[in-house]
Amino acid sequence: MDPIAANLATVDAHIKGEAQDPASVLGLYTEDVVLEMPSRGLTLTSHAAIEANYRRMFAAMAEVEIEPIQRFATRDRVVDECLVRFRLVAEGFENAPLPVGSRVELRLLHVFAMRAGRIARETVYEGWRRIG
Repeated sequence: MDPIAANLATVDAHIKGEAQDPASVLGLYTEDVVLEMPSRGLTLTSHAAIEANYRRMFAAMAEVEIEPIQRFATRDRVVDECLVRFRLVAEGFENAPLPVGSRVELRLLHVFAMRAGRIARETVYEGWRRIG
């Protein structure tokens, strides 16, 4: 598989699997991965911290709808943009700008730095908006 196709396949598996089973996506990351969410001031640097964050975050969401916007790749980057709509039903999004109970539209822009077909750095830019 060519590197661009491999990168796209890795990110696709990550996006599809992270909410279903956070542990299942950890092998898609390099050992020295960095996951950063600058709008909420979070930087995670271990598989254990990333898994714990995903478990808390996805447990706090209900009525989830995902609308893909665009995804493209190079040999060392993948960019994925989507809209996620959900109800925030519990604490779990550290530093979330909206309260529990809110119906949320979250615009996500993921920038993945790739190394040998695995995610070495994931930067997630978030645009939060209350809906409904």
